[in-house]
Amino acid sequence: MSTQNERLPFIWDYDLTADQFMGLLQGEQSVGRLDQAWAAVRLLEYGSYADIRRLMGFRMLAQKWPEWRAAVRSRQRRDAFDFLVDWLPRHHPELLQ
Repeated sequence: MSTQNERLPFIWDYDLTADQFMGLLQGEQSVGRLDQAWAAVRLLEYGSYADIRRLMGFRMLAQKWPEWRAAVRSRQRRDAFDFLVDWLPRHHPELLQ
């Protein structure tokens, strides 16, 4: 992240900086009930594909998707990530390293 005060558009309703969000997403910290699973699901539900790739990466998505899948409310997003997590190891395993 470029600055500790940067605000991420998909956490508009929380008083978190980009650095704090990344600490949650990487599992390095928690803030009350906000933890890695919360940050990941928030990103997967509201983030752009580019944000997901940049902040989470394919490796984390593929490894943790079974754990987070049930919490993603959007059927279209679940279907898209189901496809991606299935497709990546067969067609681009190098992106998971």
